[in-house]
Amino acid sequence: MPESLRQTAETLRMSPGLLAGDYLFLTGATGGGADGVMPDDPGQQTRNAFDKIGQILAEAGLGFDALVEMTSYHIGLRAHFDRFDEIRCHYCTAPFPAWTAVEVAGLRREGAVIEIRAIAYAGGRASDV
Repeated sequence: MPESLRQTAETLRMSPGLLAGDYLFLTGATGGGADGVMPDDPGQQTRNAFDKIGQILAEAGLGFDALVEMTSYHIGLRAHFDRFDEIRCHYCTAPFPAWTAVEVAGLRREGAVIEIRAIAYAGGRASDV
């Protein structure tokens, strides 16, 4: 568990990521900063969420190329989708993970407009079909 996520994980009684066999299942990451503040900018929220995902992957000895599936949840999807996608492509590399983007009415964290959950394969390099 990344030390920067330990307090939140203990407070919420959940794991940021759970390794099961060759797969790492990541809890949904919202875009709050390391200081706990939720930025107003959807682009900054997106970068923060991907940075958290990166910390969890690194703790397991993995990089973004290990992601095999990702679901992103959005409030106001069309208003920030292009920016989200631009940032996603900065972090995710080929073979790109399977991805579903979903418009939702709300998220648990006040002020959050995005949340990303993912699954990584820890058994070696995946390939696209």
